[in-house]
Amino acid sequence: MTRSSGAPRSTSAGPTPLARLSGPPRNRWPDGAIHHGSRIGLLLLLALSVTLLFPPDPGREVARFQAGMVADEDVIASLTFGVPKNPDDLERERAAAAASVPPTFRLEPEAALSMRASLENFFQLALDAQERADPDRALSQGLSDLGIAASVAQRNLLLTDDSRAMLRSTAIRAVEELLPLGVLDESGRQESLGPGRLLVVDPEGEERYVSRDSVMTSVDFYQRVARLLPPQASSEGDELLRLTLIRFMNPTLRFDAEATERDRDAARRAVPTNRATVLQGEAVVRANQQVGETEVERLQAYEEALRAAGRLEDRGLQAVPFLGSILLNVLILGAFGFLLFFFRSEVYHNFRWVLLQALIIFTFAVAAGVVAANQVPPEALPIAFAALAVAVLWDGRLALILVGVLTVLVGVQLPFQAVHAWAPVFIAGAAAALSVRAVRRRAQTWIFIAIIAGAYLASIGALGIVTGREARTVGMALAWAGGNAVVSAILAMGFLPVFEWFTRITTDQTLLEWADPNRPLLKRLSMEAPGTYAHTINVANLSEAAANAIGANGLLCRVGVYYHDVGKMLKPQYFIENQPAGRNPHDKLKPATSAALVREHVTEGIRLAREAKLPDVLTDFIPEHHGTQEIAYFLDRARKEAGEAAEVKVADYRYPGPKPQSRETAIVMLADSVESATRSLKDPTPTRVRSLIENIVDGKIRAGQLDEAPLTLREVGILKRQFEKVLAGLYHHRIDYPTTKHLTQAQAPGADGEGDGEVGDAGPATADPAQGEGGTGDSDPGGVEEDPSGPEGNGVPAEAGRLP
Repeated sequence: MTRSSGAPRSTSAGPTPLARLSGPPRNRWPDGAIHHGSRIGLLLLLALSVTLLFPPDPGREVARFQAGMVADEDVIASLTFGVPKNPDDLERERAAAAASVPPTFRLEPEAALSMRASLENFFQLALDAQERADPDRALSQGLSDLGIAASVAQRNLLLTDDSRAMLRSTAIRAVEELLPLGVLDESGRQESLGPGRLLVVDPEGEERYVSRDSVMTSVDFYQRVARLLPPQASSEGDELLRLTLIRFMNPTLRFDAEATERDRDAARRAVPTNRATVLQGEAVVRANQQVGETEVERLQAYEEALRAAGRLEDRGLQAVPFLGSILLNVLILGAFGFLLFFFRSEVYHNFRWVLLQALIIFTFAVAAGVVAANQVPPEALPIAFAALAVAVLWDGRLALILVGVLTVLVGVQLPFQAVHAWAPVFIAGAAAALSVRAVRRRAQTWIFIAIIAGAYLASIGALGIVTGREARTVGMALAWAGGNAVVSAILAMGFLPVFEWFTRITTDQTLLEWADPNRPLLKRLSMEAPGTYAHTINVANLSEAAANAIGANGLLCRVGVYYHDVGKMLKPQYFIENQPAGRNPHDKLKPATSAALVREHVTEGIRLAREAKLPDVLTDFIPEHHGTQEIAYFLDRARKEAGEAAEVKVADYRYPGPKPQSRETAIVMLADSVESATRSLKDPTPTRVRSLIENIVDGKIRAGQLDEAPLTLREVGILKRQFEKVLAGLYHHRIDYPTTKHLTQAQAPGADGEGDGEVGDAGPATADPAQGEGGTGDSDPGGVEEDPSGPEGNGVPAEAGRLP
């Protein structure tokens, strides 16, 4: 995570309200009062919002306990009341009661008479067809009208007197003997009958239960009719009789859906709604015993019974309990506020940051209110959303403390006082806070999800074992927790760009996006100022390694260096690293003009950065890596040309600043000078490199350029050693190959005069490093004189940079 400066930057239109509320107050009154008062007001507003979401209930005399708590007193019933069943359990019992009611069938004897008449008409049709000129055609037409598909052999049976008489007598006998016994009407019923009993109601209204096996279905009826045929009957006759009976079937047992539903509804209503009855004087809950789900249901039932009896009046919202609840919430949230005030002052003084943290707390409280109102398991509380957002924007320690505060905040509210409500929330939130290191890949979101889900699984499982919760309840909690982990992590990462925009905090993900070499500014720099771009890459490598060595943000250093010299691409020819050998436009310019051109690359770089919407934290590298150093070479030239009588305005030969304000910009200032000066060494032995680094770093310190940077002397020592280690690898001695030896022979001193590439940077004035390779940044004749701005190209040969 990378932060921009503590106070939001003001625009030409004047500071915004958020800007006026940010930054340490300049005086106690009125700035101090407004500064601290705004934060106190935000705290009170947040506490009031939480209280409104979870108002106290002073009229509640029972059901104070939640599952998992230990009762601190006996609760004795003052009246007899019933404990209602769980709605799901009650519905299952009612469904079972309804299923136990047998279906009702009405016996209709006239159905047999109707079916016999239909059969008589059918066989008369066959007899009439026999008397026609073309009997088979007449019979085929009649059967087709009835929907009976009879084969030629079957039609011949109907046209033959003996076979027709046999079929008719069998059908009539079945109707007279079997149908009155009862054949079930299987139409109009959705459920299968299955084994059991049936309720049969005869025409006189008498009811009797019969076994399901004692009545026939239509299939049973057809099978029994087939057994009535004489043995000599053919299979064609059997099939024709079955088709005829199916066509004219009229069951005698009709399903009575209305009566069946009426009986089943009565059975449902007969199921008792109460699970148990608690008598007057019986203990509802005993003191010093753990309260389980059963006890909670008894307490809730007792409360409803008292309310129904008029013994429990709802007095509405009372002022004293309401103010007490606000005070409790203020104390809890105030602990986090005091932490920011005493130990995280950079967060406390930035109102944007405080406001976003308040919004995160408010969002969490609103989500908790929704969870409580809809009786959703507490595992749905989005603690991971708050933890991940704060951990990525600031750090895991602040996020962990916020998780503890949020856990206590919801834990004191009545819906979440049980241990199984707040314990998993804290454990999962802590896991989310501690899982964040550096977020540089989108795939890391799923790592967060896995860690958070694992914490939920372990905590919910352990609590389930300790408290003896039902497996179904534990499974439901795990399902909610898993979904919450996924949604919270995705939302936190999805809202991260919005949070960055609001707080002006630049995360590693954003830095990686700006490190893309295809960004327009970097693309232009590489094409229009290739020498500067090559220098930038080397300084980036050196800065990142040094920053990582002292625990600073190495990625920020690298990306900041990429943009620290973008202003040079507007006039690259005035900087030595972009000039062809022997051509220096500064030779024809006045010192003041040359100094103005060199200073211009800072102001123009800032302008280009603003136009490209470069984050402030990266833009800071452009002015701060130069600080307020003098452009010593041109200042010396100006003094020489003006003579002793005239006075030179030093401000015209000084970078605008400010001095480095962060460890990262200070590191880049040192790395920039060290890398450029090292490139000018003819023989970069470890001893020479070490002496060069010491001279440059000590010179910056003596010049006061590091006074405002939060670097310690110990860290400066580590930086020197890291510079030496990296540069030893970059500028080690190389072998002279025979075929190219003539190209690598040492030239005469000053022949390559590019130096380190910045105004006044000292080149290799002598072979002795003690006499001044690199430069110290001051004008001490005992050392090497160098432009305090550090090694950047100004187009002046390094040999000329040495002061007399």
